[in-house]
Amino acid sequence: MTVITDRKAVDTAVPIVATDAKRVGKLLQSLASAERRWAEASGFDASANTFCLLPDGKGGIARVLAGVRDARDPWALAFLPLKLPRGRYALAKGPVAIAPEDAAFAWDLGGYQYARYRRAKRKPADLQVGDSRRVAEALGMAEAVRLVRDLVNTPAEDMGPEQLSDIAREQAELFGAEFDEWVGDELLAQNFPAIHAVGRAAQRPPRLLEIHWGNPRHPRLAVVGKGVCFDSGGLDIKTAEGMRLMKKDMGGAAHALALARLVMQRELPVRLHVLIPAVENAIAGNAYRPGDVVRTRKGLTVEIGNTDAEGRVVLADALAYAAEQKPKTIVDFATLTGAARVALGPELPALYCNDEKLAAKMIEAAGRLDDPMWRLPLWRNYRRLFESDIADFNNSGKGGFAGSIVAALFLDHFVPQDIPWAHFDVYAWNDVARPGRPAGGEAQGLRAVLAALA
Repeated sequence: MTVITDRKAVDTAVPIVATDAKRVGKLLQSLASAERRWAEASGFDASANTFCLLPDGKGGIARVLAGVRDARDPWALAFLPLKLPRGRYALAKGPVAIAPEDAAFAWDLGGYQYARYRRAKRKPADLQVGDSRRVAEALGMAEAVRLVRDLVNTPAEDMGPEQLSDIAREQAELFGAEFDEWVGDELLAQNFPAIHAVGRAAQRPPRLLEIHWGNPRHPRLAVVGKGVCFDSGGLDIKTAEGMRLMKKDMGGAAHALALARLVMQRELPVRLHVLIPAVENAIAGNAYRPGDVVRTRKGLTVEIGNTDAEGRVVLADALAYAAEQKPKTIVDFATLTGAARVALGPELPALYCNDEKLAAKMIEAAGRLDDPMWRLPLWRNYRRLFESDIADFNNSGKGGFAGSIVAALFLDHFVPQDIPWAHFDVYAWNDVARPGRPAGGEAQGLRAVLAALA
């Protein structure tokens, strides 16, 4: 257990004193002379993500000095669990006061290691914190982030549509929610033709996963996640390098399940409706082709300009179905475009929103929680970029312009304008390891979205 809320043995925990570069001088002056000389000889300057172990007289650790950016950094202590010697630690009074819930969140995720296929390099140190509602919520959030990371990190061989369905069912059963799914040709019978078209070529049949939870009298919240478990590009095949990380193309589904878990765990007063189109975009004789026209649940027709623009096609049916239930709000997550990464890089998910109040709540929460996102416009003049001569519109844009906006505008056709809707184009991956955020699968915008909805 990485974070311990049981207060037993708290007196034996090694204290951690947090400071920053501005206040470290005063802290050092307050130490005993031997401790001060040791810290100075160690070169401790309280730069963010640095620490110094002060020894006691028995060969143990008397206390830990931890350098942090500031008290508002949600990752302030995340560098410690896998660097400190095994043992139990606790926050002590110091120049920088870190809230127990922030410490618990950072510490828990600072100890995260994906260990499904190999043993973890080491066990993390433990942090002792007091039990409180805020600490419990912080640990619940950390658990949801772990869920996203675990799902995205798992290779497609072990995380296909069926396995994603199993995870969704587990989450539903855990909180007493209703779970349903349509598999293979059932999608055609139930009028989800676009999901079926994208996934029909795979050996593992396509599915639409559905979760219902909450009081039907409460406002309905629809959460939709792109669940493309592997994306070869289809007949418009990706390069080997472009295909390398496509196990993460179900990152939107992972976010949707994590958000659903948090909504149910915190018992928010909503009627939750979760939809995940789970498919593989594969190559076979029956694969959908460039130039084909695909019908959607809404009745709109889509000319396939590029089989590698499949995510928006499967989301079309899911969003249309969500809208039929008259929700108060729709939120969707999708690893939708490389264009969003070109524009914003890997750390900033793109937010598109048709409602100013909802967008403002998202942006405010993102800034307050240091959970970044960047709003891009639903510039409807660009609908001309995916016009079609034979169908209602094309699934890919012309000229390579505004790729992320074009994808969002495609989805915009399937959401009525009177329903507030937020679309997140996420990367769901850390290219570079940072404290608490190892390279690999990552949750982006999850904390901010929950705060905005709550």
